[in-house]
Amino acid sequence: MLAANENALRESEARFRELADNISQFAWTADAKGWIYWYNRRWHDHTGTTLEDMQGWGWQKVHHPEHVNRVVQRIRQSFETGTPWEDTFPLRSKDGNYRWFLSRALPIRNEAGDVIRWFGTNTDVTEQIEAENALRESERELRNAKDVAEAALQNLRETQASLIEAEKFAALGRLVTGVAHEINNPVGICLTVASTLERKSALFGAEVARGDVKRSSLNDFLETSRDGSAQLVANLKRVAGLIQSFKQIADDRISSDQRTFDLGKFTAQVLMSLRPSLRERNLTLDVECQPNLLINSYPGPCEQLLTILFLNSVEHAFPDGKEGAVAIKVRASGEDSVEILFSDDGCGMSAEVRRQAFDPFFTTRHHLGSTGLGLHLLHNIVTNRLGGRLDLDSSPGAGTKFQIVLPRIR
Repeated sequence: MLAANENALRESEARFRELADNISQFAWTADAKGWIYWYNRRWHDHTGTTLEDMQGWGWQKVHHPEHVNRVVQRIRQSFETGTPWEDTFPLRSKDGNYRWFLSRALPIRNEAGDVIRWFGTNTDVTEQIEAENALRESERELRNAKDVAEAALQNLRETQASLIEAEKFAALGRLVTGVAHEINNPVGICLTVASTLERKSALFGAEVARGDVKRSSLNDFLETSRDGSAQLVANLKRVAGLIQSFKQIADDRISSDQRTFDLGKFTAQVLMSLRPSLRERNLTLDVECQPNLLINSYPGPCEQLLTILFLNSVEHAFPDGKEGAVAIKVRASGEDSVEILFSDDGCGMSAEVRRQAFDPFFTTRHHLGSTGLGLHLLHNIVTNRLGGRLDLDSSPGAGTKFQIVLPRIR
């Protein structure tokens, strides 16, 4: 009878080990105090360790150093109190990489209710955790994109309100129609992309909730999120650039600080802040400013027109990093006027481009995000705000020249 019982016990243990070695999870057993004395084969195959390495508390060797102290503290508490244990942490594989595991251990009790051993499992949940992190990141980016889009639309509404009050601009109606057309396209793309990401997030969230996340679906979700985020950023940047340029046209407040100042000295100061941009593009700058050139006008619009001239030249006259030169002369023009002559030796403009140069939203560099409002804004500043005259002379290969004549008293 004893021999029969021993044979039955051995057969039972053999079946248990065969079952435990072939389940998808890692499995282990410990004595009542938490001393682990057995692991299934999957544990050793994954970690590349032996029972001699891992028995007792040796399992700490394959734990991530940033998590091991927390894990030890929590599992000790369960061993001491006899309460079931559950935790999630990364374990190191034999190739040195870490994967996340959901780990549980249950106390095995005798008839008297005393804990006689512990049985534990470790389930690989790496894809699940990556999917949840990806979903959270996508939802965060989607919320941010919606916030930016809402802010852009609010900014647009405020800008339109400013334009309605700026009745002195003859092209007001045309500008409102134009900006609405220009902004509707990128905003429409943003809304379409946001809706797609929202739908993808919902579908993927359902998979995450079911715990049925496949690597292919995770990769597809991540690729969709990255592509969608890139489209949102590109289109929202274009909207922001359009609104900023449009606000400059609409905002009349900078015309309120009329004062007397030295235009030559003022020009030199403005150019000081613009020189780094020219150096980055390997462009040289030649400045000739008449001293003591006093005018009574508006410094804000004067700074704007100088900045627009230089930025337009940097962006349009010298494509593909071509080297070149920029020159500016500031001098008196008769007793009642001053003259700003700006020139570059860049690529120049064709007759067709020159005819449309001051039209709103006209640009030859759509693919580089140009708003097409720079020279239109320049024309408005010179003619409407400063009461001056603006002339353009340019031809292909011969560079571009701007002549600006302003009254000395505005």
